[in-house]
Amino acid sequence: MELFGKKKEEVEPCCCNCDCSDENTKIAEEKKTEGGIKILGSGCKKCNALEEAARQALAELGMDDKIDHVTDFSKIASYGVMSTPALVVDGKVVSFGKVLKKDEVVKILKEARGLN
Repeated sequence: MELFGKKKEEVEPCCCNCDCSDENTKIAEEKKTEGGIKILGSGCKKCNALEEAARQALAELGMDDKIDHVTDFSKIASYGVMSTPALVVDGKVVSFGKVLKKDEVVKILKEARGLN
């Protein structure tokens, strides 16, 4: 008789109604520490403008880093970002809530990578 067996654990959605299970949270935390350039945002005009500025800055500096655009809000929240667009360099959030110009991204990349 399995009627009196262990009760199945019910997973309640988190406050943002996404799948913030322990496994997904662990995966998001691992992704945060990956190197490279990431743009965090929904894919709106401002996010795309920041991505373009980052591409121009990388070209100016002669860097061939791939730019990842993260649109999943649970992954964005795992960075502690509540205002997009955001720029992440080598796992560290270096800007959020505004669209940077190419020259500003160049300066940030130089500081983050020790190229000054």
